[in-house]
Amino acid sequence: MGIPAKTSPRTIARIGGALYLMIILLGLFGEVFVRGRLIVPDAAATAHNIATSQFLWRLGITGDLVMHVCDIPLMLIFYVLLKPVSKNLALLALLFNAIQSAALVAYKLNLLLALFLLGNASYLKALDPRQQEALMSVFLKADSYGFGIGLIYFGFTCLVLGYLISKSGYLPRILGALMQIAGACYLINSFALLLAPGVANLLFPFILIPSFIGELSVCLWLLFKGVNLEEWPTARGSN
Repeated sequence: MGIPAKTSPRTIARIGGALYLMIILLGLFGEVFVRGRLIVPDAAATAHNIATSQFLWRLGITGDLVMHVCDIPLMLIFYVLLKPVSKNLALLALLFNAIQSAALVAYKLNLLLALFLLGNASYLKALDPRQQEALMSVFLKADSYGFGIGLIYFGFTCLVLGYLISKSGYLPRILGALMQIAGACYLINSFALLLAPGVANLLFPFILIPSFIGELSVCLWLLFKGVNLEEWPTARGSN
C-alpha cells in the first residue's frame, strides 16, 4: 500500500498542500479559538469556562486528533517528494515528525483529565473545588509543556525538510530557508520553555510568527504550485 507509482509529483504535492492547510487550520482552531478563549490566568474562571463550554472543549480536542491523523499521510508525502534529494534524510525527517505527532497525541490526555476533574462523578466529592481547580491547572500546564516538547522534534523536522527543499531544485530555495527558520524558532521556543520559562514568556508568541510564515508558505506553494516538473527528472537521490 502507498502512493500509486504513476501519480504525478505535482498531484502528490497538491494533496500534501491540502493536508498541510487542514493541519494549520485545525491547529489554529484548537489553540486560538478554543484554548486561547477558555483558558485565562484565573484558575476558577478557567474551570467555569471549560465546565460551561464542554462541547467546545471536546471539539478542540477532536480537531487536534484529526490534525494528527492528517500528519501521517503528509509525512509520507514529504518523504516521497524529497527522497530524490536524499532518501536517508527524508526518512530522518519522517521519524522526527512521527515522534512529534505521537508525543502530542499522548499529551492530549491532559486536556481530557482537566475536563474530567470538572464533572459530577461521585469520586470527585473527595476533592473540594479549589483542589479540583489546582489539579486542572496542573494538567493544563502539563499539556502546554507537552506541546513544547513535541515541537522540539518538529523543529528538527523543519530543519531537515528545509535543507532538502533547498537542495531539491524542483522547489524554491526560499521555501527551504523559511522552513529552517521555522525550525530554529520552534527549538528556541521549546528549549526556553524548559530551561528559562521567564524568557519563554517574553518570546511567546512573537517567536512563533516566523514559524507560521514558513509553514504557511510551504503549504500554499505545494497547494497551488506543486513541484517544478521540468526539474523533477534531474533530481538524483543519495543514500
